[in-house]
Amino acid sequence: MPAAPLVVHVGLIGPGKVGSALLTQLRLAAPRLLRDCRLDLRLRAVSDSRHMWLDCDDEALNGRTHGAQTWRPAELDEFAAYVAGDGGAPAVLADCSASDLVADRYAGWLAAGIHVVTPNKRAVSGPLDRWLRIGAAAGASGARLHYEGTVGAGLPVVHTLRDLLDTGDELTGVEGMLSGTLAWLFNRYDGTLPFSALVRQAHALGYTEPDPRDDLSGVDVARKLVILAREAGIALSLEDVAIRGLVPAELSACDRETFMENLEALDAPMAALLAEARLAGGVLRHVARLDGRRASVGVEVVEPDHAFAHARLTDNVVRFATRRYCDNALVVQGPGAGPEVTAAAVFADLLRVAGAMGVKRCAC
Repeated sequence: MPAAPLVVHVGLIGPGKVGSALLTQLRLAAPRLLRDCRLDLRLRAVSDSRHMWLDCDDEALNGRTHGAQTWRPAELDEFAAYVAGDGGAPAVLADCSASDLVADRYAGWLAAGIHVVTPNKRAVSGPLDRWLRIGAAAGASGARLHYEGTVGAGLPVVHTLRDLLDTGDELTGVEGMLSGTLAWLFNRYDGTLPFSALVRQAHALGYTEPDPRDDLSGVDVARKLVILAREAGIALSLEDVAIRGLVPAELSACDRETFMENLEALDAPMAALLAEARLAGGVLRHVARLDGRRASVGVEVVEPDHAFAHARLTDNVVRFATRRYCDNALVVQGPGAGPEVTAAAVFADLLRVAGAMGVKRCAC
């Protein structure tokens, strides 16, 4: 007789764009995973910032209709306890929020043996003392925390670095284009249109955050650099990263509407940078760098034959320089934005948790 399926209880926090994509992917993959891998993923609960829905085996809820089932006010620890149930089945929480409040719960959940998979950058790049507590909790309980979706969306960036380190390699430096939004802007910016016009285009296409300053400030890229540094055992914090943002000081503290109305303030500084790049015979790219504990993020002029000069559309490009890859850096490149690919990274992390429990890998 075939072995009984492994039942895994799943709870999802943050059913926004990424979370909704993950719900769809889970629903579509469930029959194949049960048939081919003997893996029974059971969605037990969904929570947003205000509501939580329990016993989530309802097709309408999985399709993101809030009225699918009776909801109650969100309470994160109650939510996690419900997903865990009586402890008879392993439990995984997929945090698809961008919330520090959720990240604050990770250590407690992991200590209780609840696994966590997430694209939430605030958890991994936030206060160092919290990150150390999270690591200690996971180490003590054996519960797993996976966060591939925090850097490069669906690209295998974090696990590539982890594999290098686990096999005895040593990281000497990281150089990367880590924002799909900024990659798109600088791939398009050739002086034909003002930079502000491209920002408005990107905003209209949904490439930017609702407030484009979240992209243009460089803070999001700096968080990704901190994550890679910490993965390599470097105790880096966000305040250690030298960030050269693109938002003029006079527009950094105003409301979003005022910022959008005054986007033209970006044009003169960006035109000057473009002229500098052309004078040097290069192109502008937004680059993150890590060399030891020296970390920086900002616009740079790169040579025409540099790997970054040939990136397309929203491509992320990460170059790992290591003891093994010293003469020619190891490059990971591909689309670095989008809810579908980010959700797929979270799903893959969930399957890694199941794989650690003995679930066989499924054929495509």
